[in-house]
Amino acid sequence: MARMPSAERRRQLTEAAIRAMTRDGVARTTTRSISAEAGVSLSVFHYCFNSKQALLESVITAITEHSIAMVKDAIQPKATLRETVRAGFQAYWDHVSAHPGEHMLTYELTQYALRRPGFEHLARRQYELYCDTYAELIEQLRHRMGFALRVPVPVLARYLAAMTDGLTLNHLVLGDDTISADILDMITDHVAGLVGEDAAVAAP
Repeated sequence: MARMPSAERRRQLTEAAIRAMTRDGVARTTTRSISAEAGVSLSVFHYCFNSKQALLESVITAITEHSIAMVKDAIQPKATLRETVRAGFQAYWDHVSAHPGEHMLTYELTQYALRRPGFEHLARRQYELYCDTYAELIEQLRHRMGFALRVPVPVLARYLAAMTDGLTLNHLVLGDDTISADILDMITDHVAGLVGEDAAVAAP
């Protein structure tokens, strides 16, 4: 087996865990099945992760980064703020549509953590990560386009996290991309309305 830096090995095992958990569920996924999925020995797994909590935290972070990376790439200043925001929402939604199992796993991870004593902080960290990511995106966009907000960034970040979280679960249960697209349009209009009157509508 080729030697690999520990950080890269952890990433490899984390991605293997995501695949295994998406396929088999969190409760049925074992360290042995993750090791087999990654093609490494069980001893390598335990060298990289000394607890299941550490593994789940790595999984939660990686899943969030998967969808957020696409949104960050999509949020480039366009002719108007609305077009810029809508592109970001669309990028996220394209990821939901392309990887429903991965997004379903996020809800399973939340329930799993909340129901296991000592793991509750992982669920809290999961949703804090959502809000922190939205806050970062809002600040980046505000810096690039020079707009003001009618509400504090943390409030808007939590609001956006709650809306996309609920919409994602609704889609996983009911489907229908057309309805979801209409709702994304409505959310985009609402978010654009939270921008102050002195906001710039285009990047300099």
